Amino acid sequence: MRRSTERILTTHTGSLPRPDDLVPLLYAQASGETVDTGQLAARVREAVAEIVRKQTNVGLDVINDGEMGKVGYSTYVATRLTGFAGAGAGIAGGPADIREFPAFAEQRRRPRFPTPACTGPIRYHDPDAAHADLDNLAAAVAGATPAEVFLSAASPGVISLFLENKHYPSHEEYVMALAEAMKVEYDAIHAAGFLLQVDCPDLAMGRHIQFADASLAEFKRNAALHVAALNHALADIPPERVRMHLCWGNYEGPHHHDVPLREIIGIALTANVCGISFEGANPRHEHEWRVFEDIKLPENKVLIPGVLDSTTNYIEHPELVAQRIVRYATLVGRERVIAGTDCGFATFAGSSAVDPAITWAKLQALTEGAALASRELW
Repeated sequence: MRRSTERILTTHTGSLPRPDDLVPLLYAQASGETVDTGQLAARVREAVAEIVRKQTNVGLDVINDGEMGKVGYSTYVATRLTGFAGAGAGIAGGPADIREFPAFAEQRRRPRFPTPACTGPIRYHDPDAAHADLDNLAAAVAGATPAEVFLSAASPGVISLFLENKHYPSHEEYVMALAEAMKVEYDAIHAAGFLLQVDCPDLAMGRHIQFADASLAEFKRNAALHVAALNHALADIPPERVRMHLCWGNYEGPHHHDVPLREIIGIALTANVCGISFEGANPRHEHEWRVFEDIKLPENKVLIPGVLDSTTNYIEHPELVAQRIVRYATLVGRERVIAGTDCGFATFAGSSAVDPAITWAKLQALTEGAALASRELW
């Protein structure tokens, strides 16, 4: 995994806005409707090529496929794994912070995309889907010169958050079964030569959703379990080839029940990964850069703090972006900071809170801010 040895490198969290004509095809496939698979595959391949060009044109250093072929960063696995059927509860009741404000909850109510439940033994049965992602990305970056290329995959913990367990006797058995199955996808990404990003919002967002009624101690025990399962799945991949993303939920809301970064960073640091991507720009978490004043970052870790808010259409000023970068670089060392985004800009296809054109203007501000920070730090 590259480090910022000569200047501050830039990246993003993973998902980017899908083309309008691709969105209904992805949802139709996820819903089990009949889809022209050839048409879908061709459109996804075109979209990946286009999104790679956009990322390189805006000056991003570490890029990906924008998750063009996935309906959602976590639920896409339901079509790749056995054992999922019917309709599960999903995130029943919604986040605890929003439930506390009923009028606001009603105002933001949206049709819920049905998610299946685990009703049988889990195994990875569709490696062709993962290899299609890899082939599309390899073809798209063949003529480009990014510093590095990554591909995202759902963590066992976040899958358990979105896809209800109705089969395994315990949460631990469910998460470990998911880890064993997802190891196939993780190993394939590594074997293809890409960085693996494992998406782990469960380590933060899980507190006010999956374990909202649990004690903090119980939540932390489950978070540690999720990391242990993840480490099992990563056993054959060097940590230097893996980065993880944790967040408190990519939505505009109160977020006053978010677990503090200080409470979970120690657990996150036990993951066998090099890079840790997290929210650092929104009003609820920007102040937490100070956590690293007294928590020493291990030498083998790199921070990828969000310096853009992914839920607002404000375009951050490059000087503000630079200030945010410099705060972290001053504490942990400039070479161990890569500038990122709070979360994805299209966590689920067609659900972007930020206008697609504004997304690219914000990413331009990211690269400009990183250049300003680099001039200050070097």
